[in-house]
Amino acid sequence: MSAELLINVTPSESRVALIENGILQEIHVERHTKKGLVGNIYRGKVSRVLPGMQAAFVDIGLEKAAFLHASDIVIHTEIAEEVSASHIQKQDIRELVRDGQDIVVQVVKDPIGTKGARLTTDITIPSRYLVFMPSVTHVGVSQRIEEEVERERLKTLVQEFCDENGGFILRTAAEGVGKSELQQDAAFLRRLWDKIQSRMKKRKSNVLYEDLPLARRVLRDFVGTELDRIRIDSKLSFQELFQFTKEYVPEMNGKLEYYTGDRPIFDLYDVENEAQRALERRVDLKSGGYLIIDQTEAMTTIDINTGAFVGHRNLEETIFNTNTEATQAIARQLRLRNLGGMILIDFIDMIEPDHKRRVLHSLEVATNKDRAKINIHGFT
Repeated sequence: MSAELLINVTPSESRVALIENGILQEIHVERHTKKGLVGNIYRGKVSRVLPGMQAAFVDIGLEKAAFLHASDIVIHTEIAEEVSASHIQKQDIRELVRDGQDIVVQVVKDPIGTKGARLTTDITIPSRYLVFMPSVTHVGVSQRIEEEVERERLKTLVQEFCDENGGFILRTAAEGVGKSELQQDAAFLRRLWDKIQSRMKKRKSNVLYEDLPLARRVLRDFVGTELDRIRIDSKLSFQELFQFTKEYVPEMNGKLEYYTGDRPIFDLYDVENEAQRALERRVDLKSGGYLIIDQTEAMTTIDINTGAFVGHRNLEETIFNTNTEATQAIARQLRLRNLGGMILIDFIDMIEPDHKRRVLHSLEVATNKDRAKINIHGFT
């Protein structure tokens, strides 16, 4: 299977498209004026301690002072089998921080209205498979990885990468991943933390770490993924990404290409039209059948119809073929639209138990490509 990333950069936004075998599978968009602060790490100064609220205001260089509650000042203990860290809240806020104190904090919630950003001292830096925690030396595993044998396998692999300078949490995406991919991820996070520590010592800026802009974030999250090439249509962005991969993701450095073609980069695989079609309620299948996708706050429903597809043998065969084709289209739409939460699929009724089994298997195989963990509960 061939796979490549197309990166389109304009003054107002950046867009990244994942193409597999010539077909758009994922698209990510970030507007430059609306970037959030969540995940950013700052060197702050406690401006005021509020014992009555068990909290403190911290100046991190923003327009409004940020808010640090006592429950977000974390003392780490041994990481238990199911838990990433223990929040021990026995001390008064006055025993934890004082006015004028320098403190390293991370934003967990963006400012809203009159409220400043919400902070924590529990620093975590995510990558695709791992989360690095500089203040612990142990391994935690996502609770969503349920199989005990797999949990132990992953813990054993990652334990090798832990030392007195930090530990890791295995994210859900790590399920089934091999040692080399985890090692690449751990090395990336170690290099990143070294850079942050270097900035701490220089004391030149309040900002120690900003979560990566879209293009770099996508490259980080695709560490370990088989990509043939990564094409970028901005010379400046290409140079920045070249330097970024050289420092942090050297295995991707040789795949970068500066795109200088006459056609807009998103015209290469009809990305613009495909993205537009992804917003439509109806999705046509090649056979003549179609999907109807409806999103509500509670769930997303997907209805499958045979449409103009009448088949060549009999009705049951027509229904089976339409449902099977729909599984491929549904898996792609989940990635393309970034759908999550509860998803109810209304397959066309099938009589044959073997047909049901094969359609379910087809859906499982098709959704395996999704980087988000998907649980399929079978026919109800």
